Amino acid sequence: MKKTVTTLADGRELIYYDSADGIVRDAVDRRPLDAVSTSSEIRRDPLLGDSVAVASHRQARTYHPPADACPLCPTRDGRLSEIPDSHYDVAVFENRFPSLAGDSGRCEVVCFTSDHDASFADLTEEQAALVLAAWTDRTAELGALDQVTQVFCFENRGAEIGVTLGHPHGQIYGYPFVTPRTELMLRSAARHREGAGRNLFDDVVAREEKDGSRVVLATDHWIAHVPYAAHWPYEVHL
Repeated sequence: MKKTVTTLADGRELIYYDSADGIVRDAVDRRPLDAVSTSSEIRRDPLLGDSVAVASHRQARTYHPPADACPLCPTRDGRLSEIPDSHYDVAVFENRFPSLAGDSGRCEVVCFTSDHDASFADLTEEQAALVLAAWTDRTAELGALDQVTQVFCFENRGAEIGVTLGHPHGQIYGYPFVTPRTELMLRSAARHREGAGRNLFDDVVAREEKDGSRVVLATDHWIAHVPYAAHWPYEVHL
């Protein structure tokens, strides 16, 4: 994997991840971009005791553009985008309209492929492995930032969940706190370790493999299963 770090016209970081070592990424972002006010803040709810990100500037973000105006497609035929090069394998850049920014954390966009009409499921093994390598690298780098406590990588797909861009992509959130669900899972894992002396996740996988009724797919390295106490109609754990 080759990693190339550059900047966009407004100073945001752009990172290319390529399968081939010989790729040169020297295209310049020629857009006349003005800086966006990223007034993101974290507010503590006194009633529930959890944290909420408030980012009103996100109302100005691009909303369901046509395919020929997609900001995540490569720059081609004079149409400028967030990716200055005419093709890419995987590209990661700082979100222009982040939910978390500055002392409140960091948000990045991960473009899985330059093919606008593809999906993660369409990627080859090599392409999917490159996305995973990018996630791994960004998790390590963001996790080392002083203002980041938890890093969360996820895919954005489907207008039903509020996605505003159809191009195959995901995001990475660098939170300045541990999210409530993760905190609960860590507590449960700690209690299980203290009581049983074993890893909670290993025991969950062993139980699902033994039962078998909820296993969707299993290989030598991965298992996908519907959790015993699923919270959502189509919930699958990997």
